[in-house]
Amino acid sequence: MLLGIIIINLYFIKAYRNVIKRKVRIIYICASILTMRPFSYLLLFFSVIAIAQENPEGGYTVDANYFYGNIIPHRKSIQHLITDHPNGVVISFNCKTFGKHEWEQAYGFPDYGVSLHYQDMKNEVLGEMYGLYGHYNFYFLNRQLVFRLGQGVAYNTNPYDKQTNFRNYAYGMHVMPSTYFMLNYNRQNLWHGLGLQAGLIFIHHSNASMKSPNTSTNTFAVNVGLNYTFESKEDHTYNLIKSDSVYKQPLHYNIVFRGGVNQSDVIGTKQYPYFALSGYIDKRISRKSGLQLGADIFWPKYLKEYIHYMSIAYPEEKIDGSADYKKVGLFGGYELYVNKMSLEGQVGYYVYSPFNATGRLYQRVGMKYYISKNVFGSLGLKTHGAKAEVMEFGLGVRL
Repeated sequence: MLLGIIIINLYFIKAYRNVIKRKVRIIYICASILTMRPFSYLLLFFSVIAIAQENPEGGYTVDANYFYGNIIPHRKSIQHLITDHPNGVVISFNCKTFGKHEWEQAYGFPDYGVSLHYQDMKNEVLGEMYGLYGHYNFYFLNRQLVFRLGQGVAYNTNPYDKQTNFRNYAYGMHVMPSTYFMLNYNRQNLWHGLGLQAGLIFIHHSNASMKSPNTSTNTFAVNVGLNYTFESKEDHTYNLIKSDSVYKQPLHYNIVFRGGVNQSDVIGTKQYPYFALSGYIDKRISRKSGLQLGADIFWPKYLKEYIHYMSIAYPEEKIDGSADYKKVGLFGGYELYVNKMSLEGQVGYYVYSPFNATGRLYQRVGMKYYISKNVFGSLGLKTHGAKAEVMEFGLGVRL
């Protein structure tokens, strides 16, 4: 009888994999239960568990997460606004990849999608936040650990206003850039498509000095949520493709023109256009990585007014009100290639900066999208440490 049970098990596994009608499975289980001994029952149990673990992958998932945490007191000017623990939800739609394109395999078959975010700051001065993001999910540890990077825009319900909300030094405008990171233990399709996830989330809201004040907020929280998997299909399998592509390339020469709008830290001053011209050499050294070395010329026109203001408001500082506001810097950078999109980070040093109000070091983090082989657009944030200076929009040529 035991041999018969084993033969039936093997036949059933083959039938299941060939997608035989569900009735075959039901008839088989009923027949086995009626004729089995205890050891046979145990054998059947483990065979069914093994089959359940081989379910086909779904092509799309949705997840909903509740988070609860703290606003990090990174500046004294906002410490009085941290009165309680903020909470909120993040709802996301994810599209899975299965290796149809080489970059999908290179990054371990990530997901991409969109996220909706709501956060109650637990202080009527700070108001509430609503966000819309694009994101990528990167998987580790047999796809049970997921790291998400989301970038988008957020809307604040109660920004700074001189008359009605003068205590809100965090946000100077309603609409602002926003970034979030999420690290979760993730189990999908545990029961009828439903799964669980839990972990940590970090959310950054800042208007990138487009309008003062701009102290910004950083929320660090724990999250827990549910996910649901759609469209499980037999052809949703992870494809391993051998590539003959060679990514080590000769030196390339880049010219980028960047622009933006920003304002000095003095509340009530004007917004001014901001321009930067960059030239650099890049060297791609692998499928994912490239190195950069170049120079920037900056025209931060807001600084011209700020220099004049400081020379009058603080005569004891002996500031030259006619000092040149322009700057020149040298930088090194790293570029992470994904597909047509890449992420980049740069660290620079001002070699020419007559008015040194921000220090000599500067940083730039952002993303690029290659419109064609030689033309790309960019979006990045230029900072001095934790202090943002400007959100830069750029257009460049790579030769």
